Amino acid sequence: MFHRATVLAALAALALAGCTTPSNQYPNATPEEVAAARYVDGGPTKLTLYTMINNTSNAGAHSSLMISAPSQRVVFDPAGSVRARNVPEVDDVLYGVTPEVADFYARAHARESFRVRIQSVEVPPEVAEQALRAVEAYGPVSQSRCTRATSSVLGELPGFERIGRTWFPNSLADEFAQLPGVTEQVLREADSDDKRLAVAAFEESAAN
Repeated sequence: MFHRATVLAALAALALAGCTTPSNQYPNATPEEVAAARYVDGGPTKLTLYTMINNTSNAGAHSSLMISAPSQRVVFDPAGSVRARNVPEVDDVLYGVTPEVADFYARAHARESFRVRIQSVEVPPEVAEQALRAVEAYGPVSQSRCTRATSSVLGELPGFERIGRTWFPNSLADEFAQLPGVTEQVLREADSDDKRLAVAAFEESAAN
C-alpha cells in the first residue's frame, strides 16, 4: 500500500511538471535540420543532469540530461514539454544546444512553483559520445517515464554503474551527487507556471 501511494504521489508531481505532457507538439526535425543546428560547446566534455523540484512539496518532478560531447551538444528531455520551433528535436533529443538554448531550457523550467537542481560532471570524450549515441537510439519516451529513461541511459555508461534505474527524480539526483567531481547549482525564478509563455518569448526573440 505504501509503495502504491508513493508511486501515485510521484506521478501526480510529474503531471504538474509536464513530464506527463505529450512532447510531440512539433514533428521530428529532418536530418538536414539537425545537421544545420549542430553545436559544439568546445569546453570540457561533460554530462549535466537537470532535476525539476516542486517548491511546495520538494517532490522531484522531472529529469533530463544535457550531453556535451566532442561531436555536438544535445539535451535528452524524455517526455518533456519544453519545445521550441527554432530548436530541432527528434524523439525527445533536442539539438543545437547553444549557450542561449541551454539557458532558455533551464529557465523555462524554473518558475514560481518549481526550482531546477543542475548537476554537472566532466567525463572522457568517449563516454560523452556513448551517452549521445544512447539517447539518440533510445527513441521517444512515454509519459511519466522521464527519470526511468534518464537513469537507464546513465547506468549503462562507464563510471556510472552505481546509478540505479529509478522512477524518482530526487533519488536519481542524490545518486548522481555521489559521483566524483560533481558540481551543483540550484536555479530559482518567479516566472509564471505556464511554460508556454517562456517558449513563446524565446521563439520571438530568436525570430528577431
